[in-house]
Amino acid sequence: MPWLAAIGLLLPLFLLLLSTLANAQMKADLPGNKAAAAGPKNLLAEAARSVGIKQCQPAINRLSALAISGTGAHDVLVDWDRAHPDKGPFFSLTGIEYAGASAAVSITAVPQDGGACSVSAERISIAPYSCKSIAETELKGYSATPLLPTFTVYVSPTEPGGSVSLVDSPPGCLIIRRYVQYNWTEQTKMSVPARK
Repeated sequence: MPWLAAIGLLLPLFLLLLSTLANAQMKADLPGNKAAAAGPKNLLAEAARSVGIKQCQPAINRLSALAISGTGAHDVLVDWDRAHPDKGPFFSLTGIEYAGASAAVSITAVPQDGGACSVSAERISIAPYSCKSIAETELKGYSATPLLPTFTVYVSPTEPGGSVSLVDSPPGCLIIRRYVQYNWTEQTKMSVPARK
C-alpha cells in the first residue's frame, strides 16, 4: 500500500527510538476499570519517574498528559541512558487508542545545563481524507512548504516550535504534528499547539 511507503520514511527515527530490546513497557487500564473511569494513568510519566528521570520529569509529565488526554488506552516504549538516567536523553514512543482510531506519539527530553530540558514531541496518525482537504479545513492561515510532491510542512506564527506535516498516502493522509522547545523549565511557559 502507498501509505506503507510513507511510513517507511519515518523508519530511521523509530530505529533510534527502539535501539534496545530491554525497554520498559506497561499496559494502560482497560476502559471500564475503576482507574479508567477517572481517566487513564499516565504510563509515560510513571515510566520516566521509575527509571530515574528527574530534571526533565515536569516536561515529560506535561507533554504525556496532553498526548493521552481523551484516550481510551495507551501503551509505552521507553529508552534511556541506563548508566546516567537523569543526565542523558530520554526517548519514548506511546501508542494511543481513541474510539475507533489510534495514533503514535514520540516524546524526547534531553537535559541541559542549569536545570533546563530540550523537548521534542510528534503525534503521528492517519486520516481517511486527502491531505489537501485536511489543509483546507484545519490549517487555514498556515504557511505551506512543499518538501516533496507528496510531503508538505505547515507552520503558523501563532504556534512557535510547532509544525504539521501532511504526507499523501492515498486513500488517506499521514499527519505528523511536531513540537520542539529548547531550554524548557517549569518556569518557562510551554505553549504546546492544540491537537486538532
